[in-house]
Amino acid sequence: MPPIADHPLRYALVNELHARPFPALTAPCMAAYVAIKEPQEAQNRDRGADRAHLLAILDRHGSAHPQPGATHFSGPLGRAELKWESHTEFVTYSAFTPGLSARAFDPMEADVFPEDWLATAPGRRLVSLLIRVEMLPEDETLVQARVEDWFVAESLALARVVDGSAIVAGDFRIDAAGHMRFAVFVRPGTGKRRIGRIVQRLCEIETYRAMSMLGLARARGLTERLNALDPRLSALVSGLDQDRPAEAALHELLTISAELESLAVQHSFRFGATGAYEAIVTGRIAALREERVSGRQTFAEFMARRYDPAMRTVKSAEARLTQMAERAERAAELLRTRVDVDRSAQNQKLLESMDRRADLALRLQHTVEGLSVVAISYYAVSLAGYVAYPLTEAAHVSKGVALAVLTPVVMLAVWLGLRRIRKSVH
Repeated sequence: MPPIADHPLRYALVNELHARPFPALTAPCMAAYVAIKEPQEAQNRDRGADRAHLLAILDRHGSAHPQPGATHFSGPLGRAELKWESHTEFVTYSAFTPGLSARAFDPMEADVFPEDWLATAPGRRLVSLLIRVEMLPEDETLVQARVEDWFVAESLALARVVDGSAIVAGDFRIDAAGHMRFAVFVRPGTGKRRIGRIVQRLCEIETYRAMSMLGLARARGLTERLNALDPRLSALVSGLDQDRPAEAALHELLTISAELESLAVQHSFRFGATGAYEAIVTGRIAALREERVSGRQTFAEFMARRYDPAMRTVKSAEARLTQMAERAERAAELLRTRVDVDRSAQNQKLLESMDRRADLALRLQHTVEGLSVVAISYYAVSLAGYVAYPLTEAAHVSKGVALAVLTPVVMLAVWLGLRRIRKSVH
């Protein structure tokens, strides 16, 4: 027997588990990271333009090209090691360079991505990071002094991560050169892959935080529109028991419902993506397994204070849109019920009017039938009289007596005949 055939996606699905491996980094080193996103409809962007932009920087350094259709690539870029990834809405470039500059977070370290090359990107820069990775000094108080010099103390997040393998620090602020900065102090003996995972997690936290915060701007705009629609919908619902014509109220309600449905269509993707990105941020922070350092706030605590309220705002706007759409739907049901009741009342009146007309028609019919009996009997008596005159003369019966006798007989016969005809018709 031939062997069982594999599902056509079996290998692709397994390979997806191993795609986009973490970089292997040796301290000290420097990481520059950029995320680029189209401002509108990024999920439907031209991915060929993304590939062309990647090839442009690779060709500057004579580096090899990725396979056609690839969604991730790693390779040399001069002294640096480049990592490129294509995501649903954005692309990311990471460049890891061995060694450190004498000046911490020198803007020149970002020149691995030239300004003229960035200017031709098919999109806009959403994230730009500089991550400084150095060895953890024996005296950890030196770490405190350095991070207080490098970052804004008010928003500084500092934590020991991954079972004490490193200390990470950052203030989630953009410096004068346009970059956000993180510092990683690695304990001696920490493996290259673990260092790479820590750096990668920091890049992902900031990228997905920025992506999810796009939903906040949309939520604010949506809230303004809902604030305008809410009084109209409330007034409409409150006036359902008044004498306002139901058809006019239903027309206005359909206008409001159509706008709510349009808003739902416009915002559904962004709100869904925001929820997914928020879950990734939460997961990446949890993966750091943070421990507090010298009473400083951890990354999780920073997010709870500054990031979580924004996400709650997005969820609140989404829930409000859903609730208003449901209210409009319930109001529409009430209005349709009212219209149906009004139409039923109109139909009842129409039926009553039809009954009265039918009764009048029946009475008229009976009258006409009575008149018909008289008219037909008149002519029938006349005809019967002509037939009976010879007989009545022979019997010496006068003409008046003969007509008197024939009249009730003929009328009875005509009445019975018409009745029989009416029964056969019905």
